[in-house]
Amino acid sequence: MTGENGYAGNIMRVDLSSGTITTIPTADYTEKFGGARGIGTKIYWDEVSPEIGAFDPENRMIFITGPTTGIPPLGSRTQIYGKTQHDIPDGFCYSNFGGIWGAFLKFAGYDGLIVQGKAEKPVYLFIQDETAEIRDASDLWGQGAVEVNQFLKKELGSKVNVVAIGPAGENMVRFANIMADEDASGSGGFGAVMGFKNLKAIAVTGSGKVRPVNKEKIKELTKYLQFQIGTEDRIDTGIELPPDVKDGPCYGCMSCRMRRTWEAKDGTKGKLMCLSSYFYQAFSDNYYGEWNEAAFFATRFCDQYGLDAGPMMLEIVLMQLCHGSGILTEEDAELPLSKIGSMEFIDAMVKKAALREGFGDVLAQGPGKLAQTIGNGAEELLASLPFNEYGTLLYYCPRYCITTGLMYAMEPRHPQQLVSEVGGRLIACWVPWAEGKPGAYWSSDWIRAMAKRFWGNELGSDYSTYEFKPQVAKIAQDRITANDCGIFCLYMFPVYHSPNTDDYVGDPAIESQFFDAITGRDIGEEGFYRIGERVFNLQRAIMAREGRSGRKSDVLPEYMHTQPLTYEIINDDCLAPGKDGAIISRKGEVLERDKFESMKDEYYALRGWDVATGLQTKAKLEELGLDDVAADLEGRGLVV
Repeated sequence: MTGENGYAGNIMRVDLSSGTITTIPTADYTEKFGGARGIGTKIYWDEVSPEIGAFDPENRMIFITGPTTGIPPLGSRTQIYGKTQHDIPDGFCYSNFGGIWGAFLKFAGYDGLIVQGKAEKPVYLFIQDETAEIRDASDLWGQGAVEVNQFLKKELGSKVNVVAIGPAGENMVRFANIMADEDASGSGGFGAVMGFKNLKAIAVTGSGKVRPVNKEKIKELTKYLQFQIGTEDRIDTGIELPPDVKDGPCYGCMSCRMRRTWEAKDGTKGKLMCLSSYFYQAFSDNYYGEWNEAAFFATRFCDQYGLDAGPMMLEIVLMQLCHGSGILTEEDAELPLSKIGSMEFIDAMVKKAALREGFGDVLAQGPGKLAQTIGNGAEELLASLPFNEYGTLLYYCPRYCITTGLMYAMEPRHPQQLVSEVGGRLIACWVPWAEGKPGAYWSSDWIRAMAKRFWGNELGSDYSTYEFKPQVAKIAQDRITANDCGIFCLYMFPVYHSPNTDDYVGDPAIESQFFDAITGRDIGEEGFYRIGERVFNLQRAIMAREGRSGRKSDVLPEYMHTQPLTYEIINDDCLAPGKDGAIISRKGEVLERDKFESMKDEYYALRGWDVATGLQTKAKLEELGLDDVAADLEGRGLVV
């Protein structure tokens, strides 16, 4: 099998109830929706009605790649779409993981995999060069995700790549995740959906190739990308890491300054990056007085049992606060709460939650249920913490970075890639300069020039004003959604900063140029963003159909409007660029409710939606070629 335009050409459909395996052509979706996020969202719209729950055989798990997946130097990312318990009630959700699995799914002949139905007993799926088998997994049930990965490699061959669930998925823990090769993980509760379907793992291998249409252009763009990103050391995030941390880039990736691995004293190897590098670190540092391997093994425990570290972190914070307030005892929790931060505590908590043993059944239902069960003010404590209801830390809070308010309010889950667009890496780069650290040069002049290039106006970088933020939100949403359709890695793209240009500003058009060179299309930057706009509107339609419709649903946690900001992640002083690049602090600020509502007015108008209600308009959906979506929503009274 050889794909010559970035696509393998087919999407596999597996019905676990009937045992049937069929295919559909990828080309049915690519013109309008590009790939990955676009295709996954469209399949969900077509096949998962609002009446279907997360734990329903008719729910889908849609594993989908993009045209960049498996093509150097762009990496190997995969996305998952379906209905999960990420929100209450169940709703549309997505996930994104790296590693190597997605590339080999394409090499086997498939751009994606749709899993429906429910097997009568535990099974795993083995895909090899355009063939697939549903195999018995009874002996694998109860084993850890990492163990299953290792076992299947020995059983099927070292070239096999695996995505699996641990006991948490089998027991349908609300925040169970999926684990893939090289410790790539997918959050959002999809592990629980796999567990419900009795699907323990999916093993893939393939000997095919997927090639771009314009190979010479890819070579040219690769050199240009290397020039843009340079070879600088990674950003100092202020998070302490042990020595000898190694880079571990995904398949085909040019480089990675974020994906890291480490080996413990006993020889255990695993990832140590992002959330996994710090979710237990503060607790561990406090308990031991310095960095300890418990911070590393906390992640390994979660990976093995198949748990998302985000909700785990929130539950630990909540139990610690409640224990300190005297409203939760060790006897109540059946855990050594006085030893939070220790290896003993995290080992016990992970097992209890994953296996749903005793109080672990409460932990398995998420932070909201935990607070409700504890009572005596626990729910008020939970509401004051900077996490969403699922348990994800709200980075770059709207009280700090105003634009993220429109992003958090309109996504079905924590939009990491979006908040990184307007807050994340930009501020991580800028703060060292604002603090006067030696060698820091990513100045206010740079961030203003970047804002003008990427968002059209220097006001986009002014954190002191609500002005121009709706424009930034729309541009960022369309760009990042388009990037997710091509499935460009958010750690490398967009290329905001370049050490090799005169003003240190990168190039927002690189992704669209790669997309055209790979697929053979000629849509350019605006056409690329148009795909993003279409898919973002389709996602909005799904959310409306599932009960999150319009202005009344575009809301944020109440504390953001009432409780002053006290800190920001890796930015304790809440420093930010203000008017004309002045260094200001957002500490003590709230998101002003009336100004936020005015932002929504302007935003809805820019989107072509109804300003009064925030509902989409039939005219805009039809303009985007979503006539069937417009007709469906019209029948439900959800368009104007």
